[in-house]
Amino acid sequence: MRRREFIKVIIGTAATWPLTARAQQPRPVIGFLSSASPDEYAIRLGAFRQGLKEAGYVEGQNVAIEYRWAEDQYNRLPALAAELVHRQVAVIVAGGGTPSAMAAKTATKTIPIVFAVSADPVKVGLVKSLNRPGGNLTGVTTQNLHVAEKRLELMHELLPTATTISVLVNPTSVLSEPFVQALQPAARALGLKLHIVNATADSDFDMVFATLAQQRASALVISSDTFFTTKTEQLAALSFRHAVPAIYQYRPFVAAGGLMSYGSDETEYYRLAGSYTGRILKGEKPADLPVQQLTKVELIINLKTAKALGITVPQSVQNRADEVIE
Repeated sequence: MRRREFIKVIIGTAATWPLTARAQQPRPVIGFLSSASPDEYAIRLGAFRQGLKEAGYVEGQNVAIEYRWAEDQYNRLPALAAELVHRQVAVIVAGGGTPSAMAAKTATKTIPIVFAVSADPVKVGLVKSLNRPGGNLTGVTTQNLHVAEKRLELMHELLPTATTISVLVNPTSVLSEPFVQALQPAARALGLKLHIVNATADSDFDMVFATLAQQRASALVISSDTFFTTKTEQLAALSFRHAVPAIYQYRPFVAAGGLMSYGSDETEYYRLAGSYTGRILKGEKPADLPVQQLTKVELIINLKTAKALGITVPQSVQNRADEVIE
């Protein structure tokens, strides 16, 4: 081989070394833990991946994601969280609300955890404080539990003569009791009697709406729980079929035919969780990242549903709405 050709070979080979090394570097693995099912999480996962992308990470390119789904069975979450810990993922994203966050916290005190919850993270024991989380957890919290009483007040504005309103809760969720407690002062102030109805599986819904008829409930307030969040279309259809005015926290419920929603934007909720996950992958510590709080809430009203139910929505309520679906 001539000297000039030999030098070209050496230079060319050396130039490929960094590319080869980069290609062989293992991609960090994110563990995504949810209490729901994958087919119910398309919107949320899309928002989460968008937040990751904004932080410089794209699934399948420079980061991998392992998913664990509890399929609405909260008692499976501890074992699923333990699987992710055993897998030694770089970050655990507790994307299934408070139950998944609690399970992840119990499973590890070292692997960083990013949660997305509607409860107060301090009150439920996830972090020491919002500004200084401490430990290995941080994340995003919404106002959805805090504005529970406002949903009751909105329903009262639409149905001023109502005396009994039912509240749908999932008794297996840690959010059920705080949600009902948040409603009690408003109920007393408005002179309303609350009836609690329970559901832990899809098969419970028919019995729930049969119970509403027996109780002669004028309306239904659906509690903030991941199980109900992933059943918005089903709950909207049932409330319409049984002529029950109902209010929930997210817009998809109203878009599917539900009467009203009042709560935060779920896409922004998960986008921020994705962004925080990316920052932790880059080396930032959960203890140094304040818990983000979504303070904006949206009022969405379906006037078509209201008309079908024989309800006249006061103009004062319509004027406060962020969106009116006609």
